[in-house]
Amino acid sequence: MFKAALTGFLTGGSLILAIGAQNAFVLRQGLLRAHVLPLVLLCAMADAVLISLGVLGFGAVVALWPALPRLLSLAGAAFLAFYGAQRLVAAWKGDYALVLRGESAGLWKTLAAGAAFTWLNPHVYLDTLGLIGAVSTQFHGGGAKTAFAIGAITASFAFFFSLGFGARLLAPVMTSRRAWQVLDLLIGAVMWGLAAELTRGAL
Repeated sequence: MFKAALTGFLTGGSLILAIGAQNAFVLRQGLLRAHVLPLVLLCAMADAVLISLGVLGFGAVVALWPALPRLLSLAGAAFLAFYGAQRLVAAWKGDYALVLRGESAGLWKTLAAGAAFTWLNPHVYLDTLGLIGAVSTQFHGGGAKTAFAIGAITASFAFFFSLGFGARLLAPVMTSRRAWQVLDLLIGAVMWGLAAELTRGAL
């Protein structure tokens, strides 16, 4: 049981550490200290659902619907391109004054964006339904598979809570307009890069 749980934790942790649109969004919200708890819960719980489905063998659904990865890639690319453009415009305009006044997106708008970053990201499905599901096949029996899933889910919760609330440690650095412009520029570049990668893979 312990070996299965540890394998799940290490597998889930190694996959989720890769920089991506969802992680960049959580980091930015953490720096803003805006709706961090609901957002990290949303991201971690979405991972928990997908990991559970992956371990249960949901990969068979993708095999039955080969067009699904392509559709998800195009939808995700469109969303990433739109959000990336927003961040690049913010970097150019320097919206730091808005941040100082504490003005940020509302809870539901933040959660909607977080959900889009999660569910419209094909890599999430590849990692959770595909890779984690594939690794789980080495364990036999309901108990071992459950322990593996719990380990992977624990890694997801640990990562998102550390990213969201740990971002506050960077708050003293983010006290200038220039720092926020650089952050928005980097996030926008990451979004556009991911959008281009998804589009190339789908076409």
